[in-house]
Amino acid sequence: MGGFLVRDLLEFIRFIAMKKIAFVMQLKAGFEMEYKKRHDEIWPELVEELKSAGIEDYSIYLHRQTLQLFAVLKRTENHGMDELPQRTAMQKWWAYMADIMDTAADKSPKTTQLQPVFHLD
Repeated sequence: MGGFLVRDLLEFIRFIAMKKIAFVMQLKAGFEMEYKKRHDEIWPELVEELKSAGIEDYSIYLHRQTLQLFAVLKRTENHGMDELPQRTAMQKWWAYMADIMDTAADKSPKTTQLQPVFHLD
């Protein structure tokens, strides 16, 4: 029973140490269904890389009128997101998605960080 309590306490500590971030990306016109399809078939190796970088609870929403993609995720305090651009799976995913999104020279999606203005638990 004691081990169960310690495990729960460690999970709680990890949860409260997580930080939520949000950003927007831009989808190209006519690719709404393709974007969804590609994410429905997300590669297991990419999911593994994201999780190993401390990313959890990651969602992306589409604004149909502007084609902006609103992304929100939680990451651990000691996350490894800064190393993701060097990961092979991430580079391949960006190249795979580059034809349907606005991207930078390295094929990473152009992103704009969003500032939180309200939160309710």
